[in-house]
Amino acid sequence: MKKKIFGIILSAVMAISLVACAGQSTKNSLSKSKESSTAKEKTSTNSQNKAKTQAQVEHKVGKTVFKLSFNQSIENPEAKTLIELSNKLYDATEGRYSIEVYPNEQLGNQKDSLESVQNGAVEMALVANTIIENVNPDFAIIGTPYVYDNVKHQQKLFQSGALDELFASTEKSGFKTLAAYGLGARCVYGKKPYKTPADLSGQKIRVMQSETMTKMLNLMGGVGVPMAQGDVYSAIQSGTLDGAENNIITYVDLLQHEVAPYFSKTAHLMIPDELVMNKSTFDAMSKQDQEALVKAAKESIPVAFEKCAKLRQEYYKKAKDELGVTIVEPDTKAFQEKLIPMIEEVAAKSPITKKIYEELKKLK
Repeated sequence: MKKKIFGIILSAVMAISLVACAGQSTKNSLSKSKESSTAKEKTSTNSQNKAKTQAQVEHKVGKTVFKLSFNQSIENPEAKTLIELSNKLYDATEGRYSIEVYPNEQLGNQKDSLESVQNGAVEMALVANTIIENVNPDFAIIGTPYVYDNVKHQQKLFQSGALDELFASTEKSGFKTLAAYGLGARCVYGKKPYKTPADLSGQKIRVMQSETMTKMLNLMGGVGVPMAQGDVYSAIQSGTLDGAENNIITYVDLLQHEVAPYFSKTAHLMIPDELVMNKSTFDAMSKQDQEALVKAAKESIPVAFEKCAKLRQEYYKKAKDELGVTIVEPDTKAFQEKLIPMIEEVAAKSPITKKIYEELKKLK
């Protein structure tokens, strides 16, 4: 009798164990199925994201690819312009040439990039006008404060052909200057509105680290304080600075609106960026392909200005509508008059600078 009862109990235990195992197996199976499904979803999402990223930078690849050094992101309007330029070059040369943009200083900072172009280590680069001024001081005339009335005035000059002689002057230094772009005007911002030079009196305003920029701000009525960009936010916050000067995109991206909520559209400085190419590399191209590149470069100028203008418009709207920034419309002419001595000094440097300055006055 005891054996019979033990047998019944043993059978019951075994049955329960089998049910438990079956349940666990089903649970594990469902879990694995869910994990597999989740993994597939993640893989699909990652693939879509990757494809989207690639689509943003994808362009036609020629038999010969010129490396182009760029110091900002691939999403920058100038970078996007260069990709379009590459596609035009590819089509015009029947696939013989294209340009690969290397963003975020992958091939070196702007100074190093220009040197790399000069010695042929890198075929092309987009560098600030201040960098090329070190090679030829005459370039200062197109990067002088208030030499332009507005962005359209700058674009007119860049598309006029009046800079051809200036651009050709760099060939003896090992590189060819193909075009110039402009990201937009730098403006003064701070804890209060700056409508006239008198409003800047005694105001400590951060400028780029150069004597020229310090002199510029002093002439505008304030006190120019050279400082690294990374220190600006905390300096304004602590009161070491009253404000700074930069373009609207940098102002918003670096959150400086949080400590300097008044953005005065003084538009005092528009620093060009030049597209340069190694002279020997250019000379090695056929005459037909050289003409195609020069044509594509010139046609890229209005494209760059249009893309930059669109982005500036978006940032001004964001600053005003979302970030609570007060956009101030100052008396621009009053500031410009303060800088006439500096403009005239730069314009008188050489026959080329005089000629360009006269052309600028005609284009107003």
